[in-house]
Amino acid sequence: MGIEAGGIFGLLILIADVWAIVNIAQNGASTGHKVLWIVLVLLLPVLGLILWFLLGPRTVSA
Repeated sequence: MGIEAGGIFGLLILIADVWAIVNIAQNGASTGHKVLWIVLVLLLPVLGLILWFLLGPRTVSA
């Protein structure tokens, strides 16, 4: 009764997607952009997460 590698990978993707969705929702971008990114992350979990990480809005720290 071992844990499969696919199960662990799936759990990590789920955690990363939830983290990305929370960050998207808290971002200062317009509502339309937020909705588009969240839908992308939900429909394409791995690719959406990678695209959001690379192309998503950046927060400027003061």
